Amino acid sequence: MRNIMVLNAKGGCGKSTIATNLASYYAYELEKQVVLADFDPQGSSLAWLGARPDNYPVIHGIDATRNPVRAPKETEVVIMDAPARVQGPELTRLVRRVETIIVPVLPSPIDIRAAADFMKELLTTGKVSRKETRVAVVANRVRENTLIYQSLQAFLKNLKIPFVTTLRDTQNYIRAEERGVGIFEMAPSQVWWDLEQWEPLIRWLRSKRSQGV
Repeated sequence: MRNIMVLNAKGGCGKSTIATNLASYYAYELEKQVVLADFDPQGSSLAWLGARPDNYPVIHGIDATRNPVRAPKETEVVIMDAPARVQGPELTRLVRRVETIIVPVLPSPIDIRAAADFMKELLTTGKVSRKETRVAVVANRVRENTLIYQSLQAFLKNLKIPFVTTLRDTQNYIRAEERGVGIFEMAPSQVWWDLEQWEPLIRWLRSKRSQGV
């Protein structure tokens, strides 16, 4: 069973957007049995799942703020949407659950500073420090022709972990969220640019190096 967590100690960085789109990718594109576990008290991932049309591939949701993450026996992929403000022992417990962590970072001075502090702690945590859990970063909600994106890009490239892709700031993610679908399930003519931006992340997730093996 593959276990992937979307994690950042700072709120508002788009964790739920990436988690829900990953869940839809594995369920729709790869036809996997997927569980989406929402550890965030805001419940954004579960709200997305609640809006999901009945005729789309089924994704099993778990409210991890109230229930243990016990995936059904047939589950092939578990996507975990982590809470904000996680650190110390709680961070260690979360990291212990997964082989792969994706850290989204927004292009703002506050987010860059917060990410720098968070990455220092994450990289010295349990399975990450032993390279049993692999970490990658994603620049999220980006407008590329801006000075702050250039600063974010420079910061992420200097980290000692893979900077795998940049996801643009677009209404497509809002439309997908409202409908309970992922961009992989939308008309290709509408989301072709976004699909291209996701391809490096998907390619990294397919690789053995993303799984600590």
